[in-house]
Amino acid sequence: MIRKELLELVRMEFVLSWHGVHGEPHRARVRENSLRLARLTGARLQVVELFALLHDSKRLNDRRDPGHGARAVTFARALRGSLIQLPDEEFELLAFACEYHADGWTEAEITVQTCWDADRLDLGRVGIRPDPSLLCTAAAREPAMIEWAFLRSQQRYGAQQGFR
Repeated sequence: MIRKELLELVRMEFVLSWHGVHGEPHRARVRENSLRLARLTGARLQVVELFALLHDSKRLNDRRDPGHGARAVTFARALRGSLIQLPDEEFELLAFACEYHADGWTEAEITVQTCWDADRLDLGRVGIRPDPSLLCTAAAREPAMIEWAFLRSQQRYGAQQGFR
């Protein structure tokens, strides 16, 4: 469960549109994707929830922003022990997932893979159908999971073409 104070801080410091392509609607869908996947993969729930909130929290733009994952990790480290309470092993999984989520990797510990898949399954918001070969887990590669996530990302908020 994400603490209300942490969510408020992320929102206050978010420099992009809170309702934009990397804002709250994306975060909420990534969270829902990650919780659904975690039931199938056994991923650590607190890590995937924090990933959904933090992974894009320090973006400077909605296009190419190569340092945003590392900035999210720096932010998370500053909050560790206060608004973020995780054992060392889980915090390092969160940090790794955030830092490398946009690099296209597919090999990692299962919780990290679940985080990455949860984010990639939301590509429909920018008009891209997730490619099973770019997903990490068997659960995410299931055609029914891809279709569910794709339709959800398009119907609720509409695809915003031209962003990635």
